[in-house]
Amino acid sequence: MNLTAALESARSSLMASGIQSSVVSRNIAGASAAGYSRKIAVLDNLPGTGVYVAAIQRAASSGLYNNVLIATSSSAQQTAIYDGLQKIAAATVDDPELDQSPTAQLNALKKALQQYANAPDNATLAQAAVTSAKDMATGLNEATQTVQSVRATADADMKTSVQNINRLLSQFQTVNTAIVKGTISGDDITDYLDQRDSIVSQMSQELGVTMSLRPNGDAALYTDSGAVLFDKSARAVSFVPTNSYTAGTTGNAVYVDGVPVTGANSVMPLKSGKLAGLAQLRDQDTVTYQSQLDEVARGLINTFRESDQSGAALPDVPGLFTYPGAPAIPASATVSVGLAGLISVAASVDPAQGGNPDLLRDGAISGNVAYRYNTAGNGGFSARLQQLIGGMDASQPFDATTQGKPNGSLIDFASSSTSWIENQRKTADSNVTYQKTLLDRSTAALSNVSGVNMDDEMSLMLQVERTYSASSKIISTVDQMLQSLLAAVGN
Repeated sequence: MNLTAALESARSSLMASGIQSSVVSRNIAGASAAGYSRKIAVLDNLPGTGVYVAAIQRAASSGLYNNVLIATSSSAQQTAIYDGLQKIAAATVDDPELDQSPTAQLNALKKALQQYANAPDNATLAQAAVTSAKDMATGLNEATQTVQSVRATADADMKTSVQNINRLLSQFQTVNTAIVKGTISGDDITDYLDQRDSIVSQMSQELGVTMSLRPNGDAALYTDSGAVLFDKSARAVSFVPTNSYTAGTTGNAVYVDGVPVTGANSVMPLKSGKLAGLAQLRDQDTVTYQSQLDEVARGLINTFRESDQSGAALPDVPGLFTYPGAPAIPASATVSVGLAGLISVAASVDPAQGGNPDLLRDGAISGNVAYRYNTAGNGGFSARLQQLIGGMDASQPFDATTQGKPNGSLIDFASSSTSWIENQRKTADSNVTYQKTLLDRSTAALSNVSGVNMDDEMSLMLQVERTYSASSKIISTVDQMLQSLLAAVGN
């Protein structure tokens, strides 16, 4: 190797070492930044002698990255479901000391009736039984309010989620355009690639998403159900929120590029992500539980109904428990939507409304004497109270679509409802734990491949410094040799 070649080789090495040093410094600075991937200076040989930095690449693994996206979406979905069910369970079944579950309140009502039946002439026990009935009705009313509040909150969260998706799609379009332009011009686009991956990672929290790579660094986005989110341009994600919810309210669907991806009429339903979890909570789990509450209310009205005692074959009418549809009795084994929010204790037996609690013992709560059971006006009359107690234990049919016990006593059905909501919550809790563990492991695996290891970077920095020192030494030596040569020629 002649002196010129040696000098050129050392010079190219110095330039490459400078770029390598810059890349290492960049990695160290970005080590703690979320979404940053390790950058690598790729060296290649120059024609003849020397090296140069052919490209700046980033450490990445598309397979591990996709695993993180999937785990993120699944975790967000299960968390949304669990949070909603937790609110419902905490307000309606959780606290045994408050006896707030429908089952506990039914048992309390049954106990109050039994005590009243043992002393039917005791006015205090009569009032206690009516108070227990009022607690039962109020509990169902409040449970309905809780369920509908959770649905309304889920709907509002869906609106926020859609807004986030549209914002992220706009950012994605900007960064994707920069990547395509940079790829064509040969610029360093690794930071843009990090930004794009970060945007997609954030989007995966809102809905299941996949990214398809194309020539020149271009990318397309799809939901996990196949709907197009981005293809050369961002697609519109739309949703019309519903501000107020009642038991009969049906929430609106989320649309991606005009295609419904949530709701009963969805042709490409989302499989994961926060949106999918919120839609399931709003449209399925809460609706089912509301139906169970409505069936408990219907069962109460049916159990405490009064029948004609005059022999005139008059139709049955609501007794202790009533609702706006009285004097009709709700259809058997059929959910009366929203009934749990409307049920109440008849004013005629409620002392707080000027009523007479003894009507619970005597009958004719509706005001029609044809439905009077204690025709003799006997203060020790307990047959009607015993009949009501037996009715609470008697088997009756319930709507099978509610996923509660289709046949059994009212207390049995209420117990099956409590078990159902608890099972749904525990299942969601287990799913959250599993998905979060899977996400942590997937994220750790990706970090091992693409993350910055400070020890490795410092070791590489030492190697670069040694290379720089050696190249400098070569230049210094060549300089001395040239000076000696020139001096010899001059003499």
